[in-house]
Amino acid sequence: MSTIEFNQMLMSNVDFLKPFAVTLTRDTESAKDLFQETLYRALANRDKYSVGTNIKAWLYTIMRNVFINNYRRKAKQNVLFDHTPDDFLLNQNQSATTNGALVSINMKEIQHALKSLPEIFRGPFVMYYEGFKYYEISEMLGEPLGTIKSRIHFARKLLKLQLKRY
Repeated sequence: MSTIEFNQMLMSNVDFLKPFAVTLTRDTESAKDLFQETLYRALANRDKYSVGTNIKAWLYTIMRNVFINNYRRKAKQNVLFDHTPDDFLLNQNQSATTNGALVSINMKEIQHALKSLPEIFRGPFVMYYEGFKYYEISEMLGEPLGTIKSRIHFARKLLKLQLKRY
């Protein structure tokens, strides 16, 4: 297959990549970068494309792999290295606590406040607190995204009322 034929076939099959990039990144600017990187990799690896292979599947695979590699690269950047003789790994998100008893009392009050929330608000709020994204919670609970955001918002408001001294 000549370069011109490959380029024409590539350009006639790239429209489906933009929505897929947005789905993966959840950000239009990152999606544009991912789209460009995918096209660059497809052109750079033209010789690895076998004639007759499904070009859409090939492009999907390239985009997915680029996305995964970028995600892993970003995850590694969140770890700091301490170059002392013991070579400890430090996590940026750790924090020190000075009084364990006070923290225990505070956590009991917070847990009590959480348990007093109506289940309709508690479930999505706890999932959000555990690190799930809004769209993931929406998919897991089978509820619309706006409903999930609203429930988490109301859960926060109720918790603020119950935990005024914090």
